[in-house]
Amino acid sequence: MTPAGGRPLSTAGPPEGPIAVRPGRSAAAASRSALAALIRRDLTVLMKNFGEFVGRTLMQPFLLVFVFLYVFPTIGQGVGAGGGSAGESAFATVLVPGVVSIAIMFQGIQSVAIQMSQEFGFTREIEDRVQAPCPIWLVAVARVLSGAAQGLISAILVFPIAAVVHAPGVHADLEVHWWVVVTLIPLACIAMTSLGLLLGTSFEPQNIGVMFGFIVLPLVFLGGTYYQWTKLSLVHVGGFHWLQILVLVNPLIYITEGMRAGLTHASHMPLYVVYPVLVGFCVAFLGFGLRNFRRRVLS
Repeated sequence: MTPAGGRPLSTAGPPEGPIAVRPGRSAAAASRSALAALIRRDLTVLMKNFGEFVGRTLMQPFLLVFVFLYVFPTIGQGVGAGGGSAGESAFATVLVPGVVSIAIMFQGIQSVAIQMSQEFGFTREIEDRVQAPCPIWLVAVARVLSGAAQGLISAILVFPIAAVVHAPGVHADLEVHWWVVVTLIPLACIAMTSLGLLLGTSFEPQNIGVMFGFIVLPLVFLGGTYYQWTKLSLVHVGGFHWLQILVLVNPLIYITEGMRAGLTHASHMPLYVVYPVLVGFCVAFLGFGLRNFRRRVLS
């Protein structure tokens, strides 16, 4: 047949065999792009609300050091005041690393556990996140990594305040051991955001108060924030150092002791114990958190 234009029409049939279509990129590359996009999204939101983030991050650590290291020594009720300025300074040396540690912990819990409980609750934002072109578990990992970045920023913001807000005559004896600080803080941030993932997927939004009352507060007060783990050997019954052993189940004790090793010359738990145990907590928290996340998403 020849149409009006004079060019013959093709009479060939459809091509034989399946049409091969190759994706423009691999599944792994697509997952990496989605992971990066999710992290950038969280950090963009953080930058837009950076003032609120700074205020929320600094308030509790500032009040701790202001009350314990400024108000109490000024009115003569400082911790360690029996030893004069030297005793108060020794307590300041112990407290500063503890304040940085709890800032990392609270940021990890707040940026992951609180946010995730809201996304599983009334906002239902989690439904949008899991539509990203990547495995479900990678969505949770993105939240853990973006929360770890926020924890790192918190540590950087809190340390200068904790180091300088003191009463006259009170001085924290600080010396930064950079190799410890540079390796420990990222590990601590990931451990605490992994804990936040586990808590956020384990507690319903209406039970967040229970989480703080029965888990977060015991972690803080038994996490070596205000004292050294090595000093707990003085608490014993019949020669059994029960409290020193009990607090070993608390992940925060390893962070505070590691921070003392990185920021002071005070006695501390051996680093060859701190690092492997923190890595173990990371693996356990992240593993159980990812399992819970998948169950919550698919339920």
